[in-house]
Amino acid sequence: MTRQEMHAQFGPRLAGPLPGPKARAAVDADHRLISPSYTRSYPLVARRGRGIRVEDVDGNEFLDFAAGIAVTSTGHCHPEVVAAIQKQAAELIHISGTDFYNEPLTDLAQKLSSIAPMPGPHRFFYGNSGAEAIECALKIARYHTGRQNVISFLGAFHGRTMGALSLTGSKPQQKRRFAPLVPGVTHVRYPYVYRGCTGGPQEEEAFSLGCARYIEEKLFKTVLPPEEVAAIFVEPVQGEGGYVVAPDNFLRELRSICDRHSILLVVDEVQSGAGRTGTWWAIEHSGVEPDIVCIAKGIASGMPLGICMTRAEIMDWVPGSHASTFGGNPVSIAAALATIDILQREGMANAAYVGGRMLERLYGWKQTHPLVGDVRGRGLMIGIELVKDKATREPAPELRNRVETLAFERGLMILGCGETSLRLCPPLIVREEEATVALDILEDALTQVEKEFVHASELATTTA
Repeated sequence: MTRQEMHAQFGPRLAGPLPGPKARAAVDADHRLISPSYTRSYPLVARRGRGIRVEDVDGNEFLDFAAGIAVTSTGHCHPEVVAAIQKQAAELIHISGTDFYNEPLTDLAQKLSSIAPMPGPHRFFYGNSGAEAIECALKIARYHTGRQNVISFLGAFHGRTMGALSLTGSKPQQKRRFAPLVPGVTHVRYPYVYRGCTGGPQEEEAFSLGCARYIEEKLFKTVLPPEEVAAIFVEPVQGEGGYVVAPDNFLRELRSICDRHSILLVVDEVQSGAGRTGTWWAIEHSGVEPDIVCIAKGIASGMPLGICMTRAEIMDWVPGSHASTFGGNPVSIAAALATIDILQREGMANAAYVGGRMLERLYGWKQTHPLVGDVRGRGLMIGIELVKDKATREPAPELRNRVETLAFERGLMILGCGETSLRLCPPLIVREEEATVALDILEDALTQVEKEFVHASELATTTA
């Protein structure tokens, strides 16, 4: 199949210039009525979605490689998920698991227990979002251990509610004017290899180990008594921080530190879990077994559901300690059960295969594209870091934003992450042909930005 034929069959379909008239009207209304705290990269106004395609209000059809921030794991409106939602909505929409028993709560718990990254038995708390799962983990860690302090990492994003925000170390604006935050949180360096060292594999291994050992060799010997630390919170792949993959030796060393000091290891799998990296949980690539897992986003294909999963003996609090009116909503749980079936049957293996094929092509961009400093990822959680200069690794956030805009104008939905990276996180049912078309579009946009950057640099030199 030629490139032209592939794009005709699998590519986006644009009806006219973007944004169209209905989209412009919707954006204007949004500016008047909706909180200005939201961040929008480009004027996409969605009307409907199917599979990896999103149609806007003007009839333009896009390839969605953002998936609602890695949420629509089975694609938009997967027929099996829709059927499960419709069936449950016709039987029971809400009863509140806080006060009443219902079977979906235990149905999903048993299913999750069978795919947990640590041995059972397990216990589960249901909320409505990733932030709520993190809040639960923070509270249960303090409750169970009787300790107050926790450790998190620079670059981390764990949510925007006050406890989760206190753990977050991503961007100053997320915390600006919200102090005082929850006390007792210490942030340390995450093993962001591309930004931490310039040598080969041996230096990278030493650097990542050093990031973990700093906790024990410096923090615990100076300012933070280890017997007062309840938990270490870590993303196996930092999401908002730039799709940065934690080296396996770093995660294994964290586990060892936690074991030596009776500290709980909490893994935030909100963005990296539910099959996105080709395994159920990103932590599984390292062989590390956590104590607590925080789950949301892709676990219910777009329905609101946050889950905190622990080793059973950890969730030992008494009635009234924590609860949620809407958490574990029967309709959301129905969506999650259908989602797990689809991912187990096809989505997870597809993420590993298609993601691997994408990475094979993208690794070559480091040699062929002057703005591509680094490519990293696992499965369908892929980051591309742009730099102005490969020698100095100077970040290029404006150029990254320009690539996002040009991709949108060509019918491809992507999002940035970190200071200067692009993320690719399509639904896990994406076909290889669709991925090929998406990378073609992205490469065209990247090439144009590189030409613009060279022209601007030459112009600046001439003017000077």
